[in-house]
Amino acid sequence: MMTHHFTGLKAAFKREMTAYFATPLSYVFIAVFLVLIGVFTWDLSRFFDTGAADLGPFFYWHPWLYMLFMPALAMRLWSDEISTGTSELLLSLPVELPGLVLGKFLAAWAVAGLAIVLTFPWWVTVNILGAADNPAIFVSYLVSFLMAGAYLGIGSAISALTRSPVLAFVLGVVIAFILTAAGWPLVTGAIASVFGPSAGDAIAQFSFLTHFETAQRGVLELRGVVFFLGFIGFCMALNVLFAGHRRSGAQ
Repeated sequence: MMTHHFTGLKAAFKREMTAYFATPLSYVFIAVFLVLIGVFTWDLSRFFDTGAADLGPFFYWHPWLYMLFMPALAMRLWSDEISTGTSELLLSLPVELPGLVLGKFLAAWAVAGLAIVLTFPWWVTVNILGAADNPAIFVSYLVSFLMAGAYLGIGSAISALTRSPVLAFVLGVVIAFILTAAGWPLVTGAIASVFGPSAGDAIAQFSFLTHFETAQRGVLELRGVVFFLGFIGFCMALNVLFAGHRRSGAQ
């Protein structure tokens, strides 16, 4: 019965992957991401001045870059279908919505994963510089990939709400910023000063920063993995709900 709900997943995944690589979109996305993460790591964080075999400055920028790049990668997943009218054809096919939603999402996540994998030379570099903590770096990469999926989940769900990719991008970035900044010490400190320390800690638990910072210390916490996977599942459910509303409206 479970596989029945995911009919169309493979076709949707292939269709989106073809769309990403048949146009310059994915190539531009990956190239710009690699350039910016390089600039932020090597220049802004003055990586080589520290002389340490540590990728902390590299991973520090991941949430802030994902906050912009992942909504950009996901903004066309559904909004393009809606604006061109192909969503009516797509949603009228005899396939289950969860399969379509998950297939589209996994294609975007695969592109994001490729961009992350292509930063592997950074890992090699720190090992050349000295004795790097490779288990900690691996944990950071793993949780970073999960966090990228969570940011993509936001973008995918919002994309199903509007026919404008630009509007989907803007709304996705706003929501992503809120969920990122909620764990920023400046924000948690302000909340704690007004409502008490427990309120600041409670708000921080909903932030991507909070759960990723634990991984950056080389600690793979189950609650962090569950948080990101659960958030992705929540966004997929919203995506199915939004797309389902359009399907019922088209019938």
